[in-house]
Amino acid sequence: MNPEHFFCMGLGALITLAVQYYGRRKVRQAIAAPDVEARRDIQLLDAENVQRIGQIDRLQERLATVESIVTDRAHRLASEIDSLRIKAN
Repeated sequence: MNPEHFFCMGLGALITLAVQYYGRRKVRQAIAAPDVEARRDIQLLDAENVQRIGQIDRLQERLATVESIVTDRAHRLASEIDSLRIKAN
């Protein structure tokens, strides 16, 4: 083998190593860098969750008010019926 073959093999090896280095570097960057679209989706979901939690809290307050109205009226009605029964006897 003449020296030109060794030079071409060395040059080919260097090019192969350079391509591998570049590819590995790009893969590391892709893994390390957060996905912008995924981050935006997470922020939108977080905002929607906060909104839903607020709606649930307001609905729970309204339900508690309705329950108190319903149970208070039923209790008052029962006591009025009992008082009328006592007066009738």
